[in-house]
Amino acid sequence: MAHRFACRVYYEDTDLAGIVYYANYLRFIERARSEMIEGLGLDQAALKQEGGLVFAVRRLEADYLVPARFGDRLTVTSRILGASGARLEMAQDVLRGDETLFRALVTLACLRADGRPARLPAALHAHVT
Repeated sequence: MAHRFACRVYYEDTDLAGIVYYANYLRFIERARSEMIEGLGLDQAALKQEGGLVFAVRRLEADYLVPARFGDRLTVTSRILGASGARLEMAQDVLRGDETLFRALVTLACLRADGRPARLPAALHAHVT
């Protein structure tokens, strides 16, 4: 099941050519992931404070297909593809209506405060399997 996150392109998101600056797509998908994880009932601030656990991007593969422009209303879809141990695999797309503008495959790692891998929280793993 895909999580959907709506966002809008603001002037600050664009470059001199009037299109979304490439790095801002990463911001859009980061926000969508945070909202999805919260929607699954996980409080990332509490995970960090109580268990010392955080999520970090370990790997990201991105395809820029069609540019977004100032004023566009976008939807970011996020899907969990799989999980194992400390790793979570996701697919994320940025769409304008039915048109896919950007695609990413993201690998997240669950880490302890010392930066070492930690098992995914059971509450998250329950949504994967």
